[in-house]
Amino acid sequence: MKGFVLAACRIVVGGLFLWAASTKVPDMAKFAEEVANYRLLPAALVPAVAAMVVGIEIVAGVLLVVGAWARPAAIVVSGMLGVFILGIAQALARGIDLKCGCFGGEEAASWLTVVRDLAILAPALAVAIGGPGRLALASRERPAGAEQRATT
Repeated sequence: MKGFVLAACRIVVGGLFLWAASTKVPDMAKFAEEVANYRLLPAALVPAVAAMVVGIEIVAGVLLVVGAWARPAAIVVSGMLGVFILGIAQALARGIDLKCGCFGGEEAASWLTVVRDLAILAPALAVAIGGPGRLALASRERPAGAEQRATT
């Protein structure tokens, strides 16, 4: 059962990251403006960081969905979510009124956005810790005690 839960976590988080990237790609300039509105980066770095975020979302999303290098992808996604959570929280604490930039659209960032990202972080961490689960292209899961049987 654990393997199927981990697989579901992996596929859902990967799918969410692919969806998020797909909403940003059509208007990268708009996404770069949303990144700039967080007021964390020098203006010269914003376009490169925006492109890098989308690129990482695509690569990590694909790796999670297919289950190849799922643990490293989940670690990267968890780190990104941590940065997103801190970025949104600092902007809200400073009273900055901004659009999230999370899934395209015009969603205003709020503390509910932070809660949503924390909810996405939980299954990402589960995959980072527990592995890719079933149905993974590169699953190395073995039944409990498999190493002992192999060596005896």
